Amino acid sequence: MERVPMTAAGFSQLEAELKHRQTVERPRIIEAIAEARAHGDLSENAEYHAAKEAQSHNEGRIAELESIISRAEVIDVSKLSGDVVKFGAIVKLIDEDSEEERVWQIVGEQEADAKKGRISITSPLARALVGKKVGASVEVNAPGGAKSYEIIEVRWS
Repeated sequence: MERVPMTAAGFSQLEAELKHRQTVERPRIIEAIAEARAHGDLSENAEYHAAKEAQSHNEGRIAELESIISRAEVIDVSKLSGDVVKFGAIVKLIDEDSEEERVWQIVGEQEADAKKGRISITSPLARALVGKKVGASVEVNAPGGAKSYEIIEVRWS
């Protein structure tokens, strides 16, 4: 069974989503199915079919969340330190072409969100950064072509 690395915050979010799906969404969907069933002929009942589809989606996500949580390897980032980039690090980079600065935290796949500055440990950028120190230059093959970055800061929170 493959372990799934994640931060404590990411683990808490998954647990909260699982609890919500089990205690709020599941009963709501069951009620919607019962209500739609009361309308009669199920073969032509769009509400019934929509509720059954929502139930299938919800139960699939519950199973997925339970699997991820059972395989989670929670890493307490607050106890990490050093100047080498690894899981949980917050890395400040400068694009060597445009001089644009970016800050990324390297997290587990389930908690990655580029809009919030979190990239997956399995992403090309994170794989290029891991093991490097401040001052190192990394080249990443991005969808838009190769990009070069310089690591200007590594910190932990």
